[in-house]
Amino acid sequence: MITQLGLRSIRRHLSHQRLALLQVSPAGTSVRIVRTEGHDRWLSTSKPNQISFGRADHQQSNISSAQQTAPLPGSKIHPEEPSSVPPPPKLKRPTHRLRNFARTVLVLVLSASGYVVWRAWDERNPPEQLPHDPEKKTIVVLGNGWGASSFLKGLDTEHFNVVVISPRNYFCFTPLLPSVTVGTIEPRSVIEPTRFITRHKQRAVHCFEATATEVDPKKKTVRFTDESEIKGDVTETEIGYDYLIYAVGAENNTFGIPGVREHGCFLKELNDAEKIRKKLMDCIETATFKDQSPSEVDRLLHMVVVGGGPTGVEYAAELHDFLVDDLSRWYPEIAGKVKITLIEALPNVLPMFSKQLIDYTTQTFMSNRINVLTKTMVKQVHPKSITALDENKQLMEIPYGLLVWATGNTSRELTRQLMAALPEHQTQRRGLLVDDDLSVLGADGIYALGDCTATSYAPTAQAASQQGQYLARRFGLMAKREKLENQLVLAKQNGNLEEQDSRSEVLTTTAKASLDQRRVQFEEVFHLFLLDQSVQLCRVLGA
Repeated sequence: MITQLGLRSIRRHLSHQRLALLQVSPAGTSVRIVRTEGHDRWLSTSKPNQISFGRADHQQSNISSAQQTAPLPGSKIHPEEPSSVPPPPKLKRPTHRLRNFARTVLVLVLSASGYVVWRAWDERNPPEQLPHDPEKKTIVVLGNGWGASSFLKGLDTEHFNVVVISPRNYFCFTPLLPSVTVGTIEPRSVIEPTRFITRHKQRAVHCFEATATEVDPKKKTVRFTDESEIKGDVTETEIGYDYLIYAVGAENNTFGIPGVREHGCFLKELNDAEKIRKKLMDCIETATFKDQSPSEVDRLLHMVVVGGGPTGVEYAAELHDFLVDDLSRWYPEIAGKVKITLIEALPNVLPMFSKQLIDYTTQTFMSNRINVLTKTMVKQVHPKSITALDENKQLMEIPYGLLVWATGNTSRELTRQLMAALPEHQTQRRGLLVDDDLSVLGADGIYALGDCTATSYAPTAQAASQQGQYLARRFGLMAKREKLENQLVLAKQNGNLEEQDSRSEVLTTTAKASLDQRRVQFEEVFHLFLLDQSVQLCRVLGA
């Protein structure tokens, strides 16, 4: 039984422990208290000088006396007594997680903002570049397509004098050209200025907007001409090279069919995409002209794509999406009259790909009302129609409003001249024959990559880009090896070869650079093989 004096002692004791007395049991043998954390417990007095804690629901549990007993003045610590189950764990406040999440987001946003600001500042404030050094070897790069631009991005210009010669002063992202033709992407979004690539190099890179007209592999010179509309006093000159990166690409193959260049549109350069875009809209607007005859409307709205390769198939699909999605909203009166025809001379479209992909493409085009004419050869192109030979060897006239010619590539005139200068080694009409390290057969110091070569690799942008990366790494190792060899020659001239260790170190490092050079060659070929296999697998899974 708890006496009045005992209650006063309990209250004093609880005040020191930051506890509060709530109630006394009817039997007077225990009191109910509450802690500042909010858990109420019972203090039982089974013995006069001992008080132990228990839960209000009187559920029993074995908890250690150090956690459960609270001594009063003059009392003894009770050993272990049965007590209730421990209090339920506190609910974690969601504010802690929200606070941590907010801090993380803030850090990420600040980091991203700082990076963007730094990149913008770095792009607008490029560092000072080293001038050309007469003692360094000169690399002349012809072209600025996928292969050449990839080479320029990866090359360390500290070891070379680099000169770029190209008819255009920008790199064009060619896979997006079909989107430019229908207005999905603006032309400026698919180009990158060449000087933007070269301006951030350690040594200055000279860029000339000109067309190479002659390459002399014996004299190691390149002659080029300014073919722009605005010309100066000098319009033609030549430059010597130690190494020539030949990446001029290829041109559209017309197979000598009359009227193609006069009336057809190609899809290889940015100017071609802009021309197609303008002509496409002209056909649509002319078809809506007042009092236009139905036959003329059908002709104007008939879009013909010649060539069932990747370019032709991709453009036909892009044109269909534009006509279905956009034309039906802005020109509903003529949307149902538009017709698309794809012409291919071979038995199937995409002949270089798997049968699964061929069947899938054909079925998809048929379900989307794209007319596919296989085994059909174009014989002549007129201003408003095409003369073609069908699979039954019968001539037919196909009227059109827009004609896009995408029948593949052929070698440029400059490439044919270079092949004629090396008749013993260049026997392939399709392009330049190169060794495994991309060096042109029969020529010293000339490396070719991209569509101008005749290799087993696919003529795609991905392959040309990887070839450029490989050459950049190779030239870096060549510069390192040449530097070590020069150190060895200088050591021989100075008579400093008594230190056998120093000589061995130079020889070992030189040999290592040579091995690294061959290893890079193997790695790049292996990576191209893996890329090709991955693409084939994706095609099979996609089909």
